[in-house]
Amino acid sequence: MQGKLLRLMIFSGALITACAAPDRSMVRLDLWGDPAPVSAAERTVVIRSDTRYVNVIGGETIKFVVDGKAFAWDFDGITEGYRFKLNFVAPPGVLDHTVIAYVDPNPKYPNGR
Repeated sequence: MQGKLLRLMIFSGALITACAAPDRSMVRLDLWGDPAPVSAAERTVVIRSDTRYVNVIGGETIKFVVDGKAFAWDFDGITEGYRFKLNFVAPPGVLDHTVIAYVDPNPKYPNGR
């Protein structure tokens, strides 16, 4: 009886963990913006091993540099302030730790788009 209960608890924990951690394919990236050419960036943010978050403004196109690798993201998504894991939009293998992007509302649209 205890063995069945233990297996049920382990299975339930694994299922909850799997559901709580969506992968990149399950996220609608277009809600947060779009990939952009590095040359289109308005400013550059260097991400180091101790960087835990970045602050950006809606409408900005930012070039991120991580250990000599670069990518750019156009933060033209939701108009209200929002946040998301930058890891979801970074090219695979570029970020080796979680970095949260905190996006302030675009000041060009004070009442939304």
